[in-house]
Amino acid sequence: MNNPWTKKDLLSLYDLSAEEIAFILDTAEEFKKVSQRKIKKVPALRGKTVVNLFIEPSTRTRISFELAEQRLSADIINISAEASSLRKGETLLDTVRNIEALQADLVVLRHSAAGAPNFLAPRVRCGIVNAGDGAHSHPTQALLDLFTMREKKGTLKGLNVSIIGDILHSRVARSDMWGLLKLGANVTFAGPSTLVPREFAAAGVRVCDNLTEALEGADVVNLLRIQHERQRSGFFPSTGEYAKIFGLNKESLKYIKPDALIMHPGPINRDVELASALADGPQSVILEQVTNGLAVRMAVLFLVAGCLK
Repeated sequence: MNNPWTKKDLLSLYDLSAEEIAFILDTAEEFKKVSQRKIKKVPALRGKTVVNLFIEPSTRTRISFELAEQRLSADIINISAEASSLRKGETLLDTVRNIEALQADLVVLRHSAAGAPNFLAPRVRCGIVNAGDGAHSHPTQALLDLFTMREKKGTLKGLNVSIIGDILHSRVARSDMWGLLKLGANVTFAGPSTLVPREFAAAGVRVCDNLTEALEGADVVNLLRIQHERQRSGFFPSTGEYAKIFGLNKESLKYIKPDALIMHPGPINRDVELASALADGPQSVILEQVTNGLAVRMAVLFLVAGCLK
């Protein structure tokens, strides 16, 4: 298999070609087999040091990266904002340069500022993996979403994917969009008009503010939570009203295909964007997304580490 990967960083799917995205997914398929073995460890990153620098809270992403690093036999250091000199006024660049001076090979960065990984990558020698930056990008979440869709549906080409919820503040929606479009899927964004910018139509996305329209014909429905922490003003009257009009529940379920996948990047606000019964129902692949995130992050770390000088 020809290896098209030549980058020391993973910053966003916008930067990648369809061939590069597909290669990550193919590599993740092989690493998923590792987690199904009795001994779930390989020496691929033995001798490499990975620093998880999480300036923004995380559960699934952080644990998934840590476990991926352990499975690859890397040495791991975890740093949070509270335990770093960032609290004392040190700049992010100085923090990472000091980490690099200690011979760290990779930094997995999660930051509330959009563009933080893109700012760092050309200024340091170590590899930078974006674990989510503001409302900008979350490439590994998008890759695990794509992996799950491809695994379940066989191909992404021609797949109808509806992403519903707080598009405006969602790095997942943006990252999914670029990956899906590059691999030939049809993408619909839906939600309250205040949370679904019409500008996305210019990228080739169908934009609508009607839930039924978004659900009809969908092969995949990816629900997003309302990101109250990123909102400075009200974008809809109440959570209850949002749930009634845009939540996927037993009533609105009738509009999707019987074999449509129900997805969610987590954390779920149960019975708001997604009814609890559906989150745990037969069409849900939410926990499979989490499982596949491990394989995807193993693949990303392996490929990025392979391009370090």
